[in-house]
Amino acid sequence: MRLGTEPLMQNNDQVGDCRLLPHDQTTTPRRDDIMKDKLNDNIPDRRGRFANNYFDGLPVRGVHRLLFFLIMAAYFFEQFDNWNFGFIAPSLTHSWNLKPADIATILFWYFIGMTSGGFLGGVVSDFIGRRKTFLISIVIFSISSIITGYTDNFVVFTLFRALTGFGVFCMMVTSQAYIAEMAPCESRGMWQGRVAAIGFCAVPVVALICRLVIPMDPEAWRWIFYAGGFGLIAFILGLKYLKESPRWLVSHGRVQEAEEIVRYLTGKDIDLSDAAKLVQPKISVMEVLTGMFTKKYIGRTLLLMLIFVCITPAGFLLTTWTTQLLNMFGFTVHETLTAMTVISIGVPFGCFINSLVSDKGGRKTPMIVLMLLAAIFAFTFGNMKSLVLLTVAGFIITSVNMALSFSLFSYTAESYPTRMRNTATGFHNGLARLSVSASQPLIPLIYHAFGFMGVFTSVAILFFLPMIPLILWGRRTSGKSLEEIE
Repeated sequence: MRLGTEPLMQNNDQVGDCRLLPHDQTTTPRRDDIMKDKLNDNIPDRRGRFANNYFDGLPVRGVHRLLFFLIMAAYFFEQFDNWNFGFIAPSLTHSWNLKPADIATILFWYFIGMTSGGFLGGVVSDFIGRRKTFLISIVIFSISSIITGYTDNFVVFTLFRALTGFGVFCMMVTSQAYIAEMAPCESRGMWQGRVAAIGFCAVPVVALICRLVIPMDPEAWRWIFYAGGFGLIAFILGLKYLKESPRWLVSHGRVQEAEEIVRYLTGKDIDLSDAAKLVQPKISVMEVLTGMFTKKYIGRTLLLMLIFVCITPAGFLLTTWTTQLLNMFGFTVHETLTAMTVISIGVPFGCFINSLVSDKGGRKTPMIVLMLLAAIFAFTFGNMKSLVLLTVAGFIITSVNMALSFSLFSYTAESYPTRMRNTATGFHNGLARLSVSASQPLIPLIYHAFGFMGVFTSVAILFFLPMIPLILWGRRTSGKSLEEIE
């Protein structure tokens, strides 16, 4: 039997139509129908094994869920380290007598670190595997956070904050492709959203901790960085429970190991020999980067580049500068931290919303709607004067931004084949972080020239710009096997 690309006709008990099932056009209709019925009813073949496309069409049972819960825990600590500086910045400014330009310098190098983590994380995870890269990233951002809290030197602080960014985004890029490869096609977006929703609960948690701890002492911000070291707990658990991606193993010729992992997670003896026949030869990093701009992929590559370089700086301006800008706008540190604690609840809420809408409308339609909403509420936020109204608008735009971001993560992972996926994902995310780095020195200039309203009008424009190209040239990807999309 060979692996075809058309889904077979399904009976009412079938889970979904996005599995790639064996299909032999040379068999007689009777034998072909019997084979279809066996696959649809999960009946093993003569060898006692089930032919399937990794996890597609199979329920996510307890041990498989545990893997996603572990990723959630890693996400939690990663986002704790990613977001804490935004809440610490006003206190650090007063403690070290920093200027807005100094904060911009720290953020510039932080995003340079994230850019490097994006580019290298994708390459490394394609080379040594998703699991190893994921675990190494946790160690990097956890230890770097501890050192950042310990130092009194601005240069050392900036260096290890950059290394924190490197580890954070190296793990983020790896996890995007990892979740896409480990989830059934029917619920890929849902699991992306759920993992993010739980992991991003770290944002209101770190906001609340900063609200309680920072006012205690001028140097209390250090304890927030020390707490970032608890990510090592996720590393220890990952050593035992995190499994390698079967798709990555198959792409490296390790089919038997991949089948063992699928069997462990699904409880079924899955035969991946037909899936392995679809794997194309491994290619170098340079071949991936040039391949992204070949006739087959250049359209989706250019569209993704536009989306990333527009909405990522807009989103990170909200997450890293809002606390500082509200403080500069005239609100006290106490008032600002209170508002940001409420606003930050929109982060996990937005990820939860993403889990509900991401798999609908081919992934493309929800992204278009979310871009429009983000643009409208960013403009609204910039024109508010009341702290209460700012808090409400900030909560809404934060929720929408996070839902949009994680729909985009799924969309990117679905746009390239396994042999290119992580390197291409890293390229796009690295480019996005590079654009964020370039935007950091501009933000104080925009604020001084056009004020609070000018900054968030710029955010609204950035959210709106890629909407029309996505409407015209975006592809529908949700609900399809990764191989079928390819």
